[in-house]
Amino acid sequence: MTDATRVAVVAGGTAGVGRSVVSHLIAAGYDVGVLARGKDRLEALAREYGDRVACLPCDVSNAAEVSRAGSAIEELLGPVEVWVNSAMLTSFSPFAAMEAGEFDRIVDTTLLGAVNGTRTALALMERRNTGRIVNIGSGFGYRSVPYQSAYCTSEHGINGFSAALRSELIREGSRITLSLVQLPAVNTPQFDWALNRMAMRPQPAPPVFEPDVAARGVMRAVREGRREYFVGRSVIRLILGNMIFPDWFDHRLADVGAEMQKSDIAEPGGRPNNLAGPVPSAAPVAEGRFGARAENRAIIVDADRLRLSVFWAAPAVGLLIGLVLG
Repeated sequence: MTDATRVAVVAGGTAGVGRSVVSHLIAAGYDVGVLARGKDRLEALAREYGDRVACLPCDVSNAAEVSRAGSAIEELLGPVEVWVNSAMLTSFSPFAAMEAGEFDRIVDTTLLGAVNGTRTALALMERRNTGRIVNIGSGFGYRSVPYQSAYCTSEHGINGFSAALRSELIREGSRITLSLVQLPAVNTPQFDWALNRMAMRPQPAPPVFEPDVAARGVMRAVREGRREYFVGRSVIRLILGNMIFPDWFDHRLADVGAEMQKSDIAEPGGRPNNLAGPVPSAAPVAEGRFGARAENRAIIVDADRLRLSVFWAAPAVGLLIGLVLG
């Protein structure tokens, strides 16, 4: 590591969005600590990037493991400036069919993983009173969908946790920023290894975007440090639409929400899943099998500025109509 090297950590960095974020951070000049459960994928990343990465096995649902990993990365690479929480689990299942342990495991990894990563990042950054923490969220953190109740619970929790902590940081005069990046459906490998109780193989509900799009949203948060970003037109429509028509969304998703997540390929029962641990044969890749219909460009907007523009646009249109009619 040189004196000019900057250091980042990506929790859940060996596959999907986190894997793409690792590549973007390295391209931007960061050395990256990568946390994940799968030792094989971590070793593959270490072979690919050499001394640009420090790859540590870690279950993010375990606060003590995350704390030890954070300290080890700081010792290996230097002071941590950026921490990205990207680890997640889900299952495609009606809630009534889910075992309690299954629900808990998803929440422990997706929500408490972000909490544990944020806690460790703050401990590493508070001595210098500067840094960027980025929690990767989803449009499902505002509008839940059927058959992913545990994941949607986690995403709502990430929103609430981040808002509470952000106010505390502001109150304390901290220069550490906490950003949320709300993602659309992304072409990641999770659809091949998440537990599935549907008769058909799961798919991301269209429109689908490549992980590189999500990573660009994360990198914007790393550069700017603003409170929240929406990635993709579908996230904007989902969040703003649900603010106005939540009951309509309840009924609409009752009709089509499950079907949108089903592909046209039958699912044989008992496929391997990653709830208890990583699927051994999975490679450390960002992209899933939906590249043929995944988009590689998307709008990325500052969520607060979008809300302000929508708030002022409605009365402006009303005034214009009144002037025309008058």
